Amino acid sequence: MVDDHSRYAQILKVCTNERSDTVRTHLIDCFRRYGMPRQINTDNGNPWGNANAHGESYTKLTAWLIRLGVRVSHSRPRHPQTNGKDERFHRTLKAEVLGTRWFATFEEVQGAFDRWREVYNMERPHEGIGLDVPSSRYRASARCYPEQLPAIEYDSTDVVRSVHSKGDIRFMGQRYYVGKAFSGYPVGLRASGHDGVWDVFFCHERVATVNRRDPLATDPGEE
Repeated sequence: MVDDHSRYAQILKVCTNERSDTVRTHLIDCFRRYGMPRQINTDNGNPWGNANAHGESYTKLTAWLIRLGVRVSHSRPRHPQTNGKDERFHRTLKAEVLGTRWFATFEEVQGAFDRWREVYNMERPHEGIGLDVPSSRYRASARCYPEQLPAIEYDSTDVVRSVHSKGDIRFMGQRYYVGKAFSGYPVGLRASGHDGVWDVFFCHERVATVNRRDPLATDPGEE
């Protein structure tokens, strides 16, 4: 994870899988040390995105970030240049560490990562920030990591609905899909200003829209 303003690398960890729990553990360690970001921009691969037949991009991991008050955005699919600073970081890492030697264990890789990250952050001039080093421009966030997730609350004018296990809600007698990432949670619906169209919010973030003229077909045998 690289800070957008300073290019400071906050996280550089060896992971043996792409599961949400693994990534969440490293994010929590980072948030406890550096504070909470206002926004995170990610790619669309596991565990950040979940491109499927519905075209949704949220996952349980990104829903957790939203609950923490972090805005989540995604790079355009098949356009890695929209997350260019991180992609450039990866290219440099591969050229200077991963592509220069063989490693016998994951611990060796992590040791090489730690040494390289120290140089990258503290010693190496960066053209993108006027040949300063990232640590000279980086400032930790003043927003502390909350050890307990805040309650999910909505405005009194929002229409609140619970998301079912399949990712849908019941609204005005019809079913609408809003995303499996939010199953088990309440979402708030707000009139969008367009006839029959409602914006769906999860905490602070608009995550979907529902159109009363385009409900889901009821599953056979479903009440």
